[in-house]
Amino acid sequence: MDERQLRVLREVGELGSVTAAADALLVTPSAISQQLRLLQRSIPVPLTERDGRRVVLTAAGRALAGAAADVESALARARQVVDEFAEQPDAVVSVAAFHSAAAAFFPSLLRAGNGPRVSLHDEDVPQDEFPPLTREYDVVLAHRLDHAAAWPRTVAVTPLLHEPLDVAVPVDHPLASKRSLSPRDVAGEPWITVHDGFPLMATIEAIGAAANHRLELVHRVNEFTVVAELVAAGGGLALIPRWTARSHPGVALLPMRGVHARRHIDALHRPERTARRAVRTTLANLQAAAATVRKPSA
Repeated sequence: MDERQLRVLREVGELGSVTAAADALLVTPSAISQQLRLLQRSIPVPLTERDGRRVVLTAAGRALAGAAADVESALARARQVVDEFAEQPDAVVSVAAFHSAAAAFFPSLLRAGNGPRVSLHDEDVPQDEFPPLTREYDVVLAHRLDHAAAWPRTVAVTPLLHEPLDVAVPVDHPLASKRSLSPRDVAGEPWITVHDGFPLMATIEAIGAAANHRLELVHRVNEFTVVAELVAAGGGLALIPRWTARSHPGVALLPMRGVHARRHIDALHRPERTARRAVRTTLANLQAAAATVRKPSA
């Protein structure tokens, strides 16, 4: 049995006929009869009987119709609880992010003031593992390169940044005096890059292809604060995001020409999560934070 069938039974009992119940529920009498038949299949005793030309409830039917009123009341209370939960402005919202996005956005979420209580988590994973994280978290900050596959339709996407990727060089390196760099400028240098499968690796490969030179990958590090320290110490060149990575006094960031070097930072979430007011507010707070993260000069 389901809620609709119980409501039909209740209306037939209160109004005294199938026709009157159909008029009240704005359906056809045949639709009322069909719902009664479906309900009867799950009940071992007769619920209705003929009284002349009318269909009326049996004693068992009247008993079940009375219980149906209790069911409708309980469901109405349940819907009210859900509605109140969905509209809670200060509910907990879980947010996961890869490291550089976490450093750039998490402090803004904490400083947002009155509103959702955020529960923050770091998740540094390959690109194709970001969408599944939306099962576990309300919002997932993810990144992908321009030419990478789009996010699957199973997740909703709130764009935050379209961020340039610059070449990081030591400030005392001969290349640091240039305004921009070409693939040929950097092809002979040692490189610090991310692990295979992570965004940015494809851009490293594109630089090598554009220079027709296999790049020497000497260190594999995903955390940009560590990467900046290695670059400053002369460990090699690296790609570093222009806005979300923390600046380092020993590192110069130079734009790359001849290779498309940008990444999207997006907030991923399951579409149904935005039924909650707190999630919608969190997404708006992330968009506001993105406007401050984005440097006007870029």
